[in-house]
Amino acid sequence: MKFDAKTYKEFILELPEDRRSAIERLKNTISENLPEGFMETYSKGFIHFVIPLDKYPEGYLSNPSEPLPFISIASQKNYIALYHLGIYAFSNILNWFREEYPKYVKTKLDMGKSCIRFKNINEIPYELIGKLCKKITVEMWIEKYESARKEK
Repeated sequence: MKFDAKTYKEFILELPEDRRSAIERLKNTISENLPEGFMETYSKGFIHFVIPLDKYPEGYLSNPSEPLPFISIASQKNYIALYHLGIYAFSNILNWFREEYPKYVKTKLDMGKSCIRFKNINEIPYELIGKLCKKITVEMWIEKYESARKEK
């Protein structure tokens, strides 16, 4: 979906009515459960949780004007998307999430390329997402990101 909103408040108002509460609840779940040091931002229809430049001045892809991304939320045409960049970086966390997901949701996990898709907004496993958010600290993410960059 394309959004013209310049701010998070404008974005929420552009969402279809049925998605507003789900997006806000998802945003709040992430915000309340992420370890200290992440920062919430908004741009171009995406809510982002990033490592701010004051904590990681090198920035994303060595761009000192762009903070290091970690989690994003978007309202796509047919689903709500949770982009979790760390889930594929830590195989133990990915395995844990795949094992836990069926305990919270009856439908099959729809996931790929760090994107978890929720087609039914009534079946978003907020509690599980909260637990997932607690598993990776700012320090862990920076270390993993830097080691991956060195490998390339």
